[in-house]
Amino acid sequence: MIKRNSRFDPFTDLLFNILLAFTFLFFIIILFINPITKFGNINMKAEYIITVDWNDNLPDDIDLWVRDPNGEIVSYLKKDAGWLHLDRDDQGIINDKVIIGDEEFIYPINREVVTLRGIIPGNYTVNLYMYDNKSNKPVNAKITIEKVNPTLKLVFFDDVTLHNKDSELTVVKFRLDSSGNFTQTITDNEVLTPYGLEGI
Repeated sequence: MIKRNSRFDPFTDLLFNILLAFTFLFFIIILFINPITKFGNINMKAEYIITVDWNDNLPDDIDLWVRDPNGEIVSYLKKDAGWLHLDRDDQGIINDKVIIGDEEFIYPINREVVTLRGIIPGNYTVNLYMYDNKSNKPVNAKITIEKVNPTLKLVFFDDVTLHNKDSELTVVKFRLDSSGNFTQTITDNEVLTPYGLEGI
């Protein structure tokens, strides 16, 4: 009868190696499922950012409307339209209160932001619409268009005034080519809102 020497048992060695391989693969899978978070690293795809700002603490509500070459229109009524996204819909003082924990804070900045997250070659139209004019005074608004990819570059700036509730104004029409290059075009006012209102 031949006695087995446990120090050289090939079956035990094989089981141990298989267990080691499965343990290694398990750790590799965990790394792929739950990658290490890099704090402060926000990777949001964007080509252009269109921003409208008006005076802080004003109760007035100005809406940003943008139409792409396919006729898709983004606004507070439709916050995602093609590559256009309304990232911030500001309603004057209505949505200025922010609750963090149990504390209430006031965020007085009046700003609407539309992000263009892909390039569709063609003509774009940017309109402002005064949804509400609680102050009963003309409101000055600043509009910027920034190209953010590959580097941040201001391509358009204008300072306009909306005079009363329900007034609409075409701020700019611009064209993007297939490479995403910006060209400003000058045209008359155009109504983008569903209310059939004329620009001022």
